[in-house]
Amino acid sequence: MANNLQYAAIFQAELDKAAKEQATSGWMELNDKLVRYNSGSEVKIPMLDMDGLADYDRQTGFVEGSVDLTWQTKKMAMDRGRQFTFDEQEVNDTNFVLTASSVMGEFQRTKVVPEIDAYRYSTLAALAAAKDRAVYGYTPEEATILKKLYADLASIQDEVGDDTPLVITMSTQVAALFDMNTTLARSVSPTDFRQGDITLKVKSLNGQHPIIRVGSGRLKTSYQFNDGTTENQVKGGFTPADDAQDINWIICPRSAPIAVSRTDKVRIFDPETYQKKRAWAVDYRKYHDLWVLDNKMNTILVNIKQPKAGA
Repeated sequence: MANNLQYAAIFQAELDKAAKEQATSGWMELNDKLVRYNSGSEVKIPMLDMDGLADYDRQTGFVEGSVDLTWQTKKMAMDRGRQFTFDEQEVNDTNFVLTASSVMGEFQRTKVVPEIDAYRYSTLAALAAAKDRAVYGYTPEEATILKKLYADLASIQDEVGDDTPLVITMSTQVAALFDMNTTLARSVSPTDFRQGDITLKVKSLNGQHPIIRVGSGRLKTSYQFNDGTTENQVKGGFTPADDAQDINWIICPRSAPIAVSRTDKVRIFDPETYQKKRAWAVDYRKYHDLWVLDNKMNTILVNIKQPKAGA
């Protein structure tokens, strides 16, 4: 059992690291340094409020101000998991780690990471829509896309200033317009983009604003996250909601979204311990969520292809 606990600790650390590096939204987790996390599904996020400048008086000196730092407890909305079993005739003590690592790595890459991305982008879209930070009804075209993109950038720069680099998360289908048009292609250039412990080569607008390309299947305004037990949901995973709309792009500073994902303690049972059948069993559980502080909402803008519902 000691070896099983050791394997579990290794799996847990590697899965968390891979999720941050493989997700197109992994850069949002750099802001989780602001978050206090011990275990389970709860985190604490700092809420800072302070007084502004006051007049200095040569006789009485400084006007005393106050700084109020409080920690708000948030419960991660997404509590997801699966159990995997490996028949003891196929897997033994010698090759269990290799087999389990391969399976869990593929599961993380093809199932977990796309779902985390989809949840984060749809959450940002919902938050933006609730705060009138969403723009609707634009179908990207070569003739108008650059003008529209600059207009959306300007609306955020009006809040944060021209010197704040903004991250543009863009649908791959929309980004392809820049690849196919020679004039548009001059507006983008390669740049380094840090995400976790890796540095990615991405294109950027005017060499300043990185463009993160995301498959359109992950850039919808809403999804159904299947529970794994209800009829038509037993395969788990996620699917676009019936009323989902297409996101053209999301623009925000790196500091705006606070994303957290944690792999709960991975549990490994050998065939002598697991009771349901003669097999190795691995329990995988993932908590994750995304928040934007109220004072950061005006630095986010989501551009949506379809008209606003009910408009």
